[in-house]
Amino acid sequence: MAEPRKPAAAAAAAAPAAAPAYNFKVVLQTMAQQGGSDLHLKIGRPPTMRLNGELVPMDLPPLRPEDLRSIGEQIIPPKQRREFDDAKDADFAIGVPGVGRFRVNVYQQRGSLAYAFRAIAFQALSMEELNLPEKLKEIALKPRGLILITGITGSGKSTALASMLQFVNEHRHANIITIEDPIEFLHRDIKCHINQREVGTDTNTFAQALRRVLRQDPDIIMIGEIRDKETLEIALKAADTGHTVFSTLHTMDATQTINRILSFYPPHEQTDIRFQLSTALQAVVCLRLVPRKDKPGRIPATEILVNSAAVADNIRDMSKALEIPALIAEGTVQYGMQSFDQSLMNWYKQGVISYEAALFASTTPSEFALKVQGIAGSSDGDWSAVNQGAR
Repeated sequence: MAEPRKPAAAAAAAAPAAAPAYNFKVVLQTMAQQGGSDLHLKIGRPPTMRLNGELVPMDLPPLRPEDLRSIGEQIIPPKQRREFDDAKDADFAIGVPGVGRFRVNVYQQRGSLAYAFRAIAFQALSMEELNLPEKLKEIALKPRGLILITGITGSGKSTALASMLQFVNEHRHANIITIEDPIEFLHRDIKCHINQREVGTDTNTFAQALRRVLRQDPDIIMIGEIRDKETLEIALKAADTGHTVFSTLHTMDATQTINRILSFYPPHEQTDIRFQLSTALQAVVCLRLVPRKDKPGRIPATEILVNSAAVADNIRDMSKALEIPALIAEGTVQYGMQSFDQSLMNWYKQGVISYEAALFASTTPSEFALKVQGIAGSSDGDWSAVNQGAR
């Protein structure tokens, strides 16, 4: 005899209920409200944000595997899902209505999912709001040449670069093409005609986009990051043929930046690349974020190298080691260059940062300490710009 069918309601009740989607928007909103810059999610730990440079766990339960899978189902685009399946990590950007935009990296660790979110402002901030030196306005408006913004991860490179492009957008009539992975800051046309291309969405690769970019009549090209020799070669070619090229590198200071560029090439090509770099380079701007003393937050210490005749000669000369720190010291007054230590000294004298924070971020702590005591160090050049308010 056939067993009587259960009512539909009873069958539904017997089936296991689907787990509710993890409300990651609340976590992002909490981070945004508290001014966090980054959010880290991994199994067994509560959501953890970076606040003023320090990692701070949120007052939330530890994350479970199903929480991280739920987040992935909600935010990872199909293409990046396939990329993650192949490479075990992927980059993309998301916009959360009423909260903000975020750059996201999803990766695998110890066989489980993990996420790193970076908060991105909807609109680029001004250089004044970011406490960047006035010299950067002049550099941003250069009609041609390669301009590099460098620093370690999380030092504010993308934010500073977006601010410089925004300044150009407000003061020049130019055609700007950006190639980014992913697009971070959204720029609207003011005086400039801006086209933003995202790798994976608007173009397959950096190299493919760059090979065709010169056919798009650009005045200014912004490359999200120089990652390989091919990207560097196209950037140098564009800068050498009368275009302004902005890009970033993960390097600690101006000297390391020049060395990193040269390291892309074998020794037998060094002479040619040194000559090409000496003519194409306009400036290197290096950033370090330092905790403030006067109020919560961080402020950028900025090293600025301008490609003066002396700098170009030093880059070209294979027989000499790079003497970038000395050249920066010599070019402080005439060219507006400054070292990290000069920038730190300025913020310290204004009471913005503490002596301990300045010493920790200093390139030459022993000489910085002597300078604070009024004793000239062996590498001192002209520090008069510090007293004139250079930042």
